[in-house]
Amino acid sequence: MPKVTVAPPAAGLFSDSDLCEVLRKHLGLDTTGHLSCPPAPSGRSGGNVGAGVHNQDEPATVEAFVELTRRLIDMERAAEIEQANVETSLCSPEAAQSRGRALLNLRLDDVEGGLLGRTLLTLVSNKGYGAGGALADLPPHKFGPHDVVALRPSRGPVDGPPVVSGVIYRIRETSIVIAVDEAPEDGLDQPLRLDKLANEVTYQRLFGTLEVLLRVRSGTAATPDGRLLPGSSIVDVVFGRREPRLADAVPVWDPFNHGLDASQRAAVALALGSQDIALVHGPPGTGKTTAVVEIILQEVARGSRVLATAASNIAVDNLVERLVKAAAKLKLVRLGHPARLLPQVLDSSLEAHVLRSDSSALARDCRAEIKDINCRLLKLGPRDRAERRALRGDLRRLAKEERQRQEAAVVEVIKGAQVVCCTLTGAAHRQLESELFDVAVVDEAAQALEAATWSALLRARRAVLAGDHLQLPPTIVSDEAAKMGMARTLFERLQLKLPSASAMLTVQYRMNKVIMQWSSDELYEGRLTAHDSVAQHTLEDILGTPSTQATPTVRKVGTNTFRVTSGKKTSSKGKHVKVAAPSVATLSGCGQVEDVGLFPVLLLVDTAGCGFEEQQEAEGSSYANFGEAKAVMVYVRRLVNRGIAAHNIGVITPYNAQVWRREGGL
Repeated sequence: MPKVTVAPPAAGLFSDSDLCEVLRKHLGLDTTGHLSCPPAPSGRSGGNVGAGVHNQDEPATVEAFVELTRRLIDMERAAEIEQANVETSLCSPEAAQSRGRALLNLRLDDVEGGLLGRTLLTLVSNKGYGAGGALADLPPHKFGPHDVVALRPSRGPVDGPPVVSGVIYRIRETSIVIAVDEAPEDGLDQPLRLDKLANEVTYQRLFGTLEVLLRVRSGTAATPDGRLLPGSSIVDVVFGRREPRLADAVPVWDPFNHGLDASQRAAVALALGSQDIALVHGPPGTGKTTAVVEIILQEVARGSRVLATAASNIAVDNLVERLVKAAAKLKLVRLGHPARLLPQVLDSSLEAHVLRSDSSALARDCRAEIKDINCRLLKLGPRDRAERRALRGDLRRLAKEERQRQEAAVVEVIKGAQVVCCTLTGAAHRQLESELFDVAVVDEAAQALEAATWSALLRARRAVLAGDHLQLPPTIVSDEAAKMGMARTLFERLQLKLPSASAMLTVQYRMNKVIMQWSSDELYEGRLTAHDSVAQHTLEDILGTPSTQATPTVRKVGTNTFRVTSGKKTSSKGKHVKVAAPSVATLSGCGQVEDVGLFPVLLLVDTAGCGFEEQQEAEGSSYANFGEAKAVMVYVRRLVNRGIAAHNIGVITPYNAQVWRREGGL
């Protein structure tokens, strides 16, 4: 099945005039009479690589930044709690599930001991089994790794007390595993409901990071054994107390990856020569993570200890996989418990390292006894209170013993790592409170809250931030907090403030140059070039049919019909457009998608006037457009029928309801 993805809606959608400008300036289309386009303007200024979307005055001091950020975090926390209440407590259970914030009618399938004495509860659908006797798939949902959740009776009140609360440990198609401090004595032998809660831990860690930032500024932040945190030089540069510094001589380095292009090599050289902070600006498809991997390997080669982070688990896992592939002998540990671990990532995880350590071997007997006791507890009846009490005492003793042994193993593993990988939230975990680093690397830094970014930076002497402030910003629930500056990332403000500390990657390896050209001209001052491997690639290359890359012209010939020409002789009769695979084509969504036999590099489907109205789900906030979903499904089926593998097709939409509609149709 083609992969369907939810993309956050942009902060500001294109108006008709903006879209007309895109069609006219960057795609070379004649749009007269289309979309109520105004006459072509005499001129328009291009984009600015350094231009950000925020114009708030920056806090001049650390103290001012901390004061403002505390207020913004409080606002965001309140907005998230309100959203959670609206989507769970104030609507029916079925509506909460349709919004993805609840799963109904679950049953407990397994109980086992986990890392550091936690208990893992495996939940599956209570609706029986699917085809072939396999467990039934769970409904679509928004649960993710590390989400804070509550387990309640499925038939109980919506806001009733939970049987137990915990954190999502792992997610599969047919099951969800949650980690709890201690399994409850009663309540798990009935149909259950899983609710997503606001994550207080994240906010507590952000507040904690702000406190550490103040102490670093005053020179009083230290590890438990008395060593000062080394991030003061980075703080001074960020808050304007001094300029960023470069080494007197350019470091000599031999690339691990000999396929780096010139802009990637320049970015690596800048990062290695920086004495405090460097930025790697990576527009779409320019190999940003490739450059980050090279920087990390070069730092390790010259004896540095690296803290490698990103805002999301997916980004961290991608980094881990790339590092392990590039250097199999690298001493790397991945903190945290990401869902759906790839084999390479699983082998590098803290849990895998701990299980292989000498200290952990001593805890295995404890873990086996814990699992046995948990199974016995689940079988006891209401009258077995004395036995239950005795077993729970044994359970607490064994859990404490196991925790002590595994905590020793955790310390041993982390201290022996050359590279520690985790999310930015994970960098504020107590597991790292005694750890210091030479370099902190933040990938996808333009999608990270500034307060979260400081969690990593304060533990290192130098920092490298990689990202693109002209792509997706951090996800923020509170519109007011976003407007007051919470959406402005550290990467963005340093990109504007310290251009000399930034290197931009300029060769993209992802898309045909026709697709690339608009973003290059509008956002990146026309500096992007398409690598030869992708500059002219088309679907016709995969299908083995010839393609023409001529610039097309679109002329309106009817209410919802356009004639497309590509510089060669073409014809158009009725609503079926016949062209020799132009670079860009515009079709009406009112039936033409069914007839299109071409696969241009960029196909624009105009649904204006087709009666495709948005519909809001019952008791929900998500939207779906069935007409547009049908048009997409028709086109996807044409691609598949022409020989494009379904797993090579991606469909992106900003709404969950549209995802479910499309998945059902595909």
